[in-house]
Amino acid sequence: MDKKTVVIGGVVLVAILGVVGVMNLPENPAKDLPRAQDANEQVTPALQKQSDAAVTYTFSKESTIGFTGSKITGSHDGGFNSFGGSFVLDGEQPVGEDNQILIQTDSLWSDNDRLTRHLKSKDFFDVATYPEASFKLSAAIKGQEDAAYTLTGDFTLHGVTKSIKFPATITLEGDTLRLKSEFVINRKDYGIVYPGKINDLIREEVVIRLDMIGVPKA
Repeated sequence: MDKKTVVIGGVVLVAILGVVGVMNLPENPAKDLPRAQDANEQVTPALQKQSDAAVTYTFSKESTIGFTGSKITGSHDGGFNSFGGSFVLDGEQPVGEDNQILIQTDSLWSDNDRLTRHLKSKDFFDVATYPEASFKLSAAIKGQEDAAYTLTGDFTLHGVTKSIKFPATITLEGDTLRLKSEFVINRKDYGIVYPGKINDLIREEVVIRLDMIGVPKA
């Protein structure tokens, strides 16, 4: 076998391995999930004023706020351990001005201790400079399906505030409120632009997961 044949064979082998490698790459976890939409230019009816019949629910410790970020070779899960907020319902409809989620960003966790430290740094959340993230509801449109809503409000992250809208479900089980949502944001919209390694770039999309449990305010 001459050198030319060896070289050609090597090139073919590398090409085959490259194709196989691409085929085996993990899927983007944000692929089939709804994107948070920019609501700045949307005309959305505001929430009605809170009546005496309305009930304020405070989010309990059983609530969870999580996220999934990903890169070319895989993904990581994380979330926040310290947060609070409330939600106000009149029957099944959100009302009033006290509908918000407040997050202490320094409570961030992930599935890797080294990654957690990096996520808290200036490359990502910069928790020393931006200790709080928040969502404040401004409108809620009931969908056709039971418990389905489109929520609109101001989302503040990394010092940037954007009016967004995303799908959610709101249910009442006895005296317990449950708000659930899973949607995608673009981290670069909030000034989080760290690219990752040249051979393992970080995707722009981040999956947000809310599972908020509310109990009547004492």
